Amino acid sequence: MHRLMAGMAMAAAVAVVAPARAQTAAPAAAGPVTLIQAGRLLDRPGQAPRGPSTVVVREGLIVEIRDGFTDASAFPGATVIDQRRRFVLPGLIDSHVHLVSDLGGQASFLSGITDTLPVQAYRAAGNAEKTLMAGFTTVRNLGDRGGVTLALSDATAAHRLPGPRIIDAGTSISTTSGHMDGRLGFNDDFREAVPHDNVCNGPESCREAVRLQVGRGVDVIKIATTGGVNSRIGAGIGAQMFEDEARALIETAHLYGLKVAVHAHGTDGINMALRLGADSIEHGTVFDAETLRLFRQSGAFYVPTLSTVNGYIERLAADPNAYPPEVLPKIRWRIATTGESLRRAVPAGVRIAFGTDAGVSKHGRNADEFALMVQNGMTPMSAIHAATVNAAELLGLSNEIGTLEPGKRADIIAVDGDPLTHVGVLTTMGFVMRDGRVYRDDR
Repeated sequence: MHRLMAGMAMAAAVAVVAPARAQTAAPAAAGPVTLIQAGRLLDRPGQAPRGPSTVVVREGLIVEIRDGFTDASAFPGATVIDQRRRFVLPGLIDSHVHLVSDLGGQASFLSGITDTLPVQAYRAAGNAEKTLMAGFTTVRNLGDRGGVTLALSDATAAHRLPGPRIIDAGTSISTTSGHMDGRLGFNDDFREAVPHDNVCNGPESCREAVRLQVGRGVDVIKIATTGGVNSRIGAGIGAQMFEDEARALIETAHLYGLKVAVHAHGTDGINMALRLGADSIEHGTVFDAETLRLFRQSGAFYVPTLSTVNGYIERLAADPNAYPPEVLPKIRWRIATTGESLRRAVPAGVRIAFGTDAGVSKHGRNADEFALMVQNGMTPMSAIHAATVNAAELLGLSNEIGTLEPGKRADIIAVDGDPLTHVGVLTTMGFVMRDGRVYRDDR
């Protein structure tokens, strides 16, 4: 029923019918060839880039990578895409976005009351297009209501709408008065009218909350073990979930073969989630020595989402009253502490996956995260590795994306300049291909 409602909402917004979801590539039949001639090619981030190269693409998949510039005579009828003046690399992956959101503070609170599902669907579709045009060919969407992005995922998977491949979490789960309790900020007369089927209390209730999302067809489960910066409650950012509740959520998700992304700021909630088998920690603002040990022991990924501070700073500059009084102190704290955990995580060998929390920060500006990662201890290569190889592994898509190799999807981008020297060039995208289809080519 949820998927039906979600599909109806998206159809109302974009006048399309979403097909069955498809995350794996279909067998490639013989078909037209596209040759992408690259001035330099970072086919496997983490290894040295290649010089002049040609990527051979057929039916949306990479068939071969050749040294030098192969012309169409080698493949009669082939289309040649000249990127010989550009640096070519795999499509980028943002492991933490909210495509339905692009407001903050009081404006976001009001839009949650006034916006219908079709309005949200239009907004999500627009944000998805911005994200793709910025070179992000895959995203992990970590929470919305009404199934909008589940439907959008179908539409972008079939290339009915321009957008990235979407790994979707459905609605995020927390306890009552936790970070994802949508009733926060409403008076008692309205609390029960606000949807809250994502809220759980006690192990049995939490198992049921996960199973509800599983039934809706999600790809990943998102939970919150701590308070949140944007939560309309002055309860801080420490743990707001008991261990038996967190264990029930994580164990149930893993029972169904789904990974668990954990929103966590405070050390107590981070360490609890890592002990219980979380697959990724989102934000992770406060680490201690035990946190680093648990990351190394578990192999979980850290998704820093440093770009949130950009959104906060810009909104406060435009309107000092953009956020309510119970939220503003937490925002100031987050701005002041952002990057500290990453600076500890890098030398400790913690695995890092790229994620922005776009929606809090601006959609289409996802690549702003790279500069913040480099400012806080990463090299340009390691930051790109986090946005390709590591993010693909976190999403469970290493066999399809993250590198440019024969048999993988033709998700390919190109920029002017060398991102290994100046990572900021990734903020200006010159070429975007997803599944062998060209969505942008600014030649």
